[in-house]
Amino acid sequence: MTSDPALDAYSQIVAGVAAELTPRVASLRVPHAGGRMRGEGLGSAVIYTPDGFLLTNAHVVGGADHGTALFSDGSSAAFRVVGADPLSDLAVVRVDSATPNPAVLGEADDLIVGQLVVAVGSPLGLTGSVTAGVVSALGRSLPTSGGARPSLIEDAIQTDAALNPGNSGGALADSRARIVGINTAVAGVGLGLAVPINATTRKIISALMRDGHVRRAYLGIVSVPFPLAESLRTRFGRTTGLRVAEVVAGGPAARAGLRPGDLLITAGGRPVTRAQDLQKLMFSEAIGRPLAITVLRNGALVDVIAEPSELVRA
Repeated sequence: MTSDPALDAYSQIVAGVAAELTPRVASLRVPHAGGRMRGEGLGSAVIYTPDGFLLTNAHVVGGADHGTALFSDGSSAAFRVVGADPLSDLAVVRVDSATPNPAVLGEADDLIVGQLVVAVGSPLGLTGSVTAGVVSALGRSLPTSGGARPSLIEDAIQTDAALNPGNSGGALADSRARIVGINTAVAGVGLGLAVPINATTRKIISALMRDGHVRRAYLGIVSVPFPLAESLRTRFGRTTGLRVAEVVAGGPAARAGLRPGDLLITAGGRPVTRAQDLQKLMFSEAIGRPLAITVLRNGALVDVIAEPSELVRA
């Protein structure tokens, strides 16, 4: 039987990523916090720093404040929850004992559809399980249940790498073993979703490590990408803006005079073409500060000044 060079190359990449990351992805056992449920939940976590910080999903830790991390070498350590952010489904936990060296973070914004990715986690509590696939799609929206208002994780990564219960919180890595996402959900048969690792999520992770929570600004609009007319594409150098579908009564956007049907062109002097462009601006530094917004309304450009308020969680 002759060897297949393409298969050999593929196998070498996956095996290399597995060897690099398996020691750096732990299995988490999390006691159920109160209520009628007993026992413990299962998940995964990625070693983030050399002093014991690990990344996982907010839904993995739930309302618990501690648990146990199990590593591929058979060792285990107690962990405490440092902070969780249900709106991004990210959480940080910390163990107080020695851990393997941390994984290297990559950049999800550099991914392309069809690119090889490898998932490492603990499905069904089976530590060190590895699956591989491709990036099936980018820019997916993933509903979350945290916070006072429904929210979406924007720009989620869709992959066909097999994910099962317990994979949540584990690593989605590129061919160089760099973490490009934190696996968060099984979307359906053959589909999985991951929270991207990018500039926005790095800010969230830093806030969780520093403060234990994330302060966010709130504008009070629901928006969707909308194509620009041909003449405007040439003028603004892009093909889409953000159409305001809904304005929350009494919110900062309503007070600023934004209306349903307005087409957002810029916010804070930056182009906006998708919801993530606004979300990148909605962190603590924006709370209570003027935010210049330019919209297209009835064929004319209109400038408004909004003052985002703090998003209050229930």
